[in-house]
Amino acid sequence: MIPPIASNFVAGETPSEALDHVADLNARGVKGICNLLGEHYDDRADADADADAYIDLAERIARRDVDACLSVKPSQIGLEVGDRAFEENLARIVDAADCFVWIDMEDHDTVDVTLDAFERHARETDGNVGVCVQANLKRTGETLERLADCPGKVRLVKGAYDPPASIAYKEKSKVDEMYREYLTYMFEHFEDGIAVGSHDPAMIEFARDLHDEHGTPFEIQMLTGVREDAQFELAEEYEVYQYIPYGSKWFSYFYRRVRERKENALFALRAVVGA
Repeated sequence: MIPPIASNFVAGETPSEALDHVADLNARGVKGICNLLGEHYDDRADADADADAYIDLAERIARRDVDACLSVKPSQIGLEVGDRAFEENLARIVDAADCFVWIDMEDHDTVDVTLDAFERHARETDGNVGVCVQANLKRTGETLERLADCPGKVRLVKGAYDPPASIAYKEKSKVDEMYREYLTYMFEHFEDGIAVGSHDPAMIEFARDLHDEHGTPFEIQMLTGVREDAQFELAEEYEVYQYIPYGSKWFSYFYRRVRERKENALFALRAVVGA
């Protein structure tokens, strides 16, 4: 059973609980991105099992007719077993899903194989696949130039992993500067949709200004349990998605969310004291 504080950040342990959460969000204008918790599998059987679970989840989404899509981690569906295992399981998920499929970005040494997989499936599905890129990586400018003409969506986040300083910006102010620079490039050059993955009010306002200037379609993506009142308010005017983790492996996710950034710890504290 998930304790109350963790249930603020995790939708439940079962797909039914996750889709109940989606249905509640849909009623308030917010769409869902469902992620089965799990990562860094080195056993093919575990990777195959989670790929099967995603296929089942896609079928459940279609049966319930909720507005939701999938988000998968490469290391969850076989990347640490080998490139072939990852590629085969991702292809199975994309082929089986009627809904949109996001490919999360993980550690810096997995960027190339993740981008290759995204480009291939985005072109084969005419844009029914998305990928995440991280503003703290120094290579992201080149990545965005590479993806500008590719169908599908690109989610820009600040970056939650801790790559070495030789390849990543470490100062928060510099990451914020690059986030704005990359968003500007995306609104100027991307036509198939931009996902602003941020809880930072300043970044969301910056994206709104860019949208007003360029007219480029975009959506806002936030986590379950973080600034939910703002999510519902933004959904009155913009397309808003909530990233919805669920599953039995909730503890490591919750622990990482709270440790990653000071603001998440404050959100967790407010959830406990009711502030």
